Amino acid sequence: MNVALGLQSLAPLQQSGGHSNIVIIIAAIIAVGIGAQVIADRFRVPSVLFLILAGIIMGPEGLDLIHFAPETLSAIVGISVAIIVFEGAFHLKLDKIRTAPSAAVNLVTIGALIAFLGTSAAVHFLLPAAWDISLLIGALLVATGPTVITPILEVVPVRDRVAAALEVEGIVNDVTAAILAIVVFKGVTAERLEDVQFVSLFFERLGAGLIVGGVVALVLWYLFEHVDLSRGSAPQHARLLTLAGAIVAFAGANTIAKEAGVAAAATAGILLGNADVPYEEQIEEFKGDMTLIVLSFVFIALAAQIEFSTLAVVGWRGLLVAVLVGVVIRPLLAWISTSGERFTRNERLFIGLVGPRGIIPASVATLFALELQTLAAETNTPELAAEADLLLGTVFLTILLTVVFQGGLARQIAEKLDVLPMRVLIVGGGRVGLALAERLEDRGENVVIVDDRKDSIETARERGFTVHQGDGTDSEVLEQSGADHAKTVIAATGNDDANLLVAQLASSKFDVERVLARVNEPSNVDAFEDLGVETVSSSLATAWAIDNMIERPALSDWMTKIGRSGDVQEIEVTAEDLTGRTIDDLDDEIPNGAIIALVSRNGDNRIPEPDFTLEYGDHITFIGRTEAVHNAIDRWHPHD
Repeated sequence: MNVALGLQSLAPLQQSGGHSNIVIIIAAIIAVGIGAQVIADRFRVPSVLFLILAGIIMGPEGLDLIHFAPETLSAIVGISVAIIVFEGAFHLKLDKIRTAPSAAVNLVTIGALIAFLGTSAAVHFLLPAAWDISLLIGALLVATGPTVITPILEVVPVRDRVAAALEVEGIVNDVTAAILAIVVFKGVTAERLEDVQFVSLFFERLGAGLIVGGVVALVLWYLFEHVDLSRGSAPQHARLLTLAGAIVAFAGANTIAKEAGVAAAATAGILLGNADVPYEEQIEEFKGDMTLIVLSFVFIALAAQIEFSTLAVVGWRGLLVAVLVGVVIRPLLAWISTSGERFTRNERLFIGLVGPRGIIPASVATLFALELQTLAAETNTPELAAEADLLLGTVFLTILLTVVFQGGLARQIAEKLDVLPMRVLIVGGGRVGLALAERLEDRGENVVIVDDRKDSIETARERGFTVHQGDGTDSEVLEQSGADHAKTVIAATGNDDANLLVAQLASSKFDVERVLARVNEPSNVDAFEDLGVETVSSSLATAWAIDNMIERPALSDWMTKIGRSGDVQEIEVTAEDLTGRTIDDLDDEIPNGAIIALVSRNGDNRIPEPDFTLEYGDHITFIGRTEAVHNAIDRWHPHD
């Protein structure tokens, strides 16, 4: 069973001029889709919102320009789904999954089960509907998918652990939903329900997808590693082979077992993306461009099939089901799935409020509806036709509302919950940059390393850091790394010229709050300070460290262990329960093992007396055991 789109209202193409019409329609969809992507980037809004709006305008409820024969649309969407799922899985690195392993597993197991049962119950009791069709709708609406999650994450740069949890959920639950839905559909159309082997059908399709996807990934890996793809055109051939592999995996698995293609494309993508194959960067760029095109096509084609009369079939009850899915069931499963992780309360809320449904439920629901309508006509069973309308109306209404509100408002939700972290950008992933990154991450900072040296990149990634590959002196590279929402940029390379250029770009182009630079030659310090850049001279810092070891050995030894056994941290007084209070007032509230060692006011640093009164804007420095210092920071200046 190929993934298909095509409502009963789709008109078959005329024999005369049919080929020409298809070309014009496809060209128009792609052109409008790319335009929607550009507009979305301009306004920093997920592109899915504009794509659906464009589809509705071009569909029967608007200009009525898009008409496909169901078979044609089925084939095109099937290939598009293969590319989208493969590309999303290819970018899903194991290092990223490790940033939130428990949450990722919980979302695709416990979370998927809650979504399935909760949605099914809502449909059954609210619409109301028979349990079989309710379970089918529940199975389809398990999926979020990379088609909707990836565009959101491109414009909502949440912490890596949040992004990883959403990406893993989207890819895995696409597979789960597609296979679970076909299994449940077998029960819906079976004459004897007890004859349907639900568990065996599920694992049969999942197994077929895993095997086919694994074989395709292995073949591609062997070709890349052991076959000469021709020197001049090797990157191009690698890109084309990867594209072919995604489509072959999808089609091959679907031939073996219906709806196993999604699992095969996802499996091949994950395995190949984590195999460290040659030309990986070129493959990622090519696949990204291809995905933008097919994503545009799929969502516009999907939205063009929406008929308001179909949505009206489920009425206000269907609207209530969609609301429950988006603001009750989704937050509940996200809250349960992320418990016990490092997520903040607001990050857990964000995951719960951002879970729009994507192409898998839309395409599979449409195909099932067509089959139910056909079966209703053959058996003269109007109840099946009514169930087809109920299926389409509920699924499409839920997709429409979740994409518009959860997708379209994702950035506003993130800003309201304050889950868009201000990054610390370290340009230079050598020994200095890595050591600094380790200390900053231990303190809860969201660190991104920028480097263009392969060995440095591999070392940093092996240690679990987020690394952006590229030349940090290039403004586009800095922008892609998140410099436009970084609170601190640190130029830490061994080249003073490069560090100076990074500092200039960070200060002038990106208006970064704080810019620091490593200066390798002391005579260059003045050039940096003329720009207002804070500097650390490698030579002087080494001399001071040696002097401290000679004159203040105990303090020197303790300072080298900062972040492990002991720590020093500074915060600004902004909390109401700090302003106007004395050091003595706070004594009982400061965790044991930590003290306020220093207070800075208007550039004046002092060791505070017990009766010293804190004012708004003061900077206070905590010193003590690492855990105690961190608890003090979280008490008055929590990381959101």
